[in-house]
Amino acid sequence: MQTVRLSKQVLIILIKSDFHIHSKYSPDSLLSIDALIRRCVVKGLGLIAITDHNAIQGALEAKDIAPFPVIVGEEVTTADGELTGLFLNELVPKGLTAKETVKIIKSQNGLVSVPHPFDTFRRNVISQSALSEIIMDVDIIEGFNARNTLNSANDKAKTLALENGKPITSVTDSHTSYELGRCYTELSINLSEAITPRSLLESLGSARLYENKVSPMIHVATTLTKLIK
Repeated sequence: MQTVRLSKQVLIILIKSDFHIHSKYSPDSLLSIDALIRRCVVKGLGLIAITDHNAIQGALEAKDIAPFPVIVGEEVTTADGELTGLFLNELVPKGLTAKETVKIIKSQNGLVSVPHPFDTFRRNVISQSALSEIIMDVDIIEGFNARNTLNSANDKAKTLALENGKPITSVTDSHTSYELGRCYTELSINLSEAITPRSLLESLGSARLYENKVSPMIHVATTLTKLIK
């Protein structure tokens, strides 16, 4: 964390952020909230979103005890593939269409992020037809996901964002403590103001992405976790 400018009214700092993290409340992770927070502190993360599969309990727990801001998120399994909601107040039900899911996220004044939109090795990637239908209401696109198997998946995501004027993030999609902090989105944050959907989008406009992929073998670990749980 680096301080950039200090005055009586404004404190601007650079922070490492990650907007796609899973905990034990996802079926493919064993990572406890305590261990997750400790690892984030060690890796210097100053803002995170916990986005468990169809669950917000872990994010709510972390928000109460973390020494840094935690955004309540959820990676929602829609009928058309996965979408992520950020700044949620309530659980978004799974199984609805992408369009219906976006409507519910927006009703909570949340942000819609598209996770790994071109990773064809994942079963629950959002369909291109559904993505085209909701793209105007999308707020953020994951420009780099450390778990994407092919570099081309990240490249296509960046192109999609550029073509549609959407900000991008670099996320770990962590399911284990090992992955936390390997990549991140560096933001300029004004500590004199609360982090809101609007302020986050403004900060993402000048963000820097730090990218570092993990081995595709990490997917084996999450598959085994599903079997164990």
